[in-house]
Amino acid sequence: MQLIECIPNFSEGRDLTIIKAITDEIESVEHVKLLDVDPGKATNRTVVTFVGEPNAVVQAAFLAIKKAGELIDMTKQSGEHPRMGATDVCPFVPVSGITMEETAQFAHQLGKRVGEELDIPTYMYESAATDPKRKNLATIRAGEYEGFTEKITEPEWKPDYGKAEFNAFSGATVIGARDFLIAYNINLNTTSTRRANAIAYDIREKGRIMREGNSLLGKIIKDENGEKMWQKGTCKGVKAIGWFIEEYGVAQISMNITNINQTSLHRAFEETRKSATNRGIRITGSELVGLVPLQVMLDAGKYFLKQQQRSVGIAESEIIKIAIKSLGLDELGPFDPKQRIIEYRLRENIAAPLINMTLRDFANETASESVAPGGGSIAAYVGVLGVSLGTMVANLSAHKRGWDERWEEFSEWADRGQALKDELLSMVDEDTNSFNKIMAAFRLSKTTEAEKIARRVAIQAATKYAIEVPFKVMELSLASFEVIKAMANIGNPASVTDAGVGALCARAAVHGAFLNVKINAVDLKDKNFVEEIIAKGDEIIKQTDLLEAEMLALVNSKI
Repeated sequence: MQLIECIPNFSEGRDLTIIKAITDEIESVEHVKLLDVDPGKATNRTVVTFVGEPNAVVQAAFLAIKKAGELIDMTKQSGEHPRMGATDVCPFVPVSGITMEETAQFAHQLGKRVGEELDIPTYMYESAATDPKRKNLATIRAGEYEGFTEKITEPEWKPDYGKAEFNAFSGATVIGARDFLIAYNINLNTTSTRRANAIAYDIREKGRIMREGNSLLGKIIKDENGEKMWQKGTCKGVKAIGWFIEEYGVAQISMNITNINQTSLHRAFEETRKSATNRGIRITGSELVGLVPLQVMLDAGKYFLKQQQRSVGIAESEIIKIAIKSLGLDELGPFDPKQRIIEYRLRENIAAPLINMTLRDFANETASESVAPGGGSIAAYVGVLGVSLGTMVANLSAHKRGWDERWEEFSEWADRGQALKDELLSMVDEDTNSFNKIMAAFRLSKTTEAEKIARRVAIQAATKYAIEVPFKVMELSLASFEVIKAMANIGNPASVTDAGVGALCARAAVHGAFLNVKINAVDLKDKNFVEEIIAKGDEIIKQTDLLEAEMLALVNSKI
């Protein structure tokens, strides 16, 4: 799933009625999840955080900016924080499944709408900047609201979108795309702020001022221009300081990781650990401030698993548990992944009733008079079981006594299997969802001719999707044979029959899913699409049957 986080800053932090009206607009959009609302009285500013699918985020941000422009009168606004408009800044942040370049394109979609439809002068910054001089927010905002009456008339400050005319009521706004920022604190077994700062200087990108003899009392070293020289720290894109937290009675390294592609969470932790150890200090734990993308936690968990020479091809929940324990994220209080990981917060709105059932409940629901789950969902779940057995053999092999030097080889196979398993799991509910979409399309009104046309189009679209879902199950189940067959060949010999059963499940999944492809294809009017997908399905069936025969011969030869 493509996810973008949006963190608009509105120039109102005191009137909760206005703030609520703005956030109501955000929550009115489907496929968007409001994560946080943080108003500040002194700054007279509210920072809102929400996340969702790209097009939904653009719509929610537009509605919020529109409402802010209607309710916040900048001619009367004042506060401690710099600002240039009712919506001062609105950054987009790529969270998962989307590049920075793609995120910047969505930011430009929003900027164009705000400038043209709302008559609010709009500037693009950071990765969405149209001019290198406009990358920095502070440069654009210089002079603030009061200074824009003149600034906007200067040719070099013509807005990227909207008229070069000052909007006195709403001001101007800045929209852009930037990297995800992680606010992260690392706890130390010391109360010394000075020693904590020494560690912070070791790791932060800016580093420390160079002195003769590397002593705090040494003379500052300057370059030929008389400027102070700096010794860079070990972590790019990291800002850090040391401080003492009276509430906890310990010193912390407080850092902002401004570019997780340059410095991962676990690398920041490890570099801090190395510096602390060199100074006779120990890390006791750490804390994340706010939310974190799922991939950040998975990368951390897999890093620590590899340090232990253990397979990374385990369940997502177990990987996250390893990350939490290794980073000590639960030292100062519970760390609930469901509340702290962005994607998990968004999943609260996504219905997945089948895969959350117990085995008994799933069987009972299948056996009931309900038409769903049907053969498509069952085929997907049989595929899940097939690749899970292959993955099990890979993990058993990774931990087999005497095969220690081969743990990484089997870990890679297990990781592939887990990825296929997770994709197939999503198909269990998606097949049922696709059936429900067809039923919903048939229930559409058909009173007028326009409604009849819309209904026919909706039925055909839903039918096509109901073909594509089981076809995806076929593709994934076929792909799972690579893992299953490899494990029968090179995996733990004692588990060869487990791989064999996995192959039988994978074949059943392919054949079962194809039956659903064919029966749903009967009602699709796009016959070119039908012919093409049936031909592809026939080819997958041939490959599957051949692989199953090879697998059974292999397994029987090893029994």
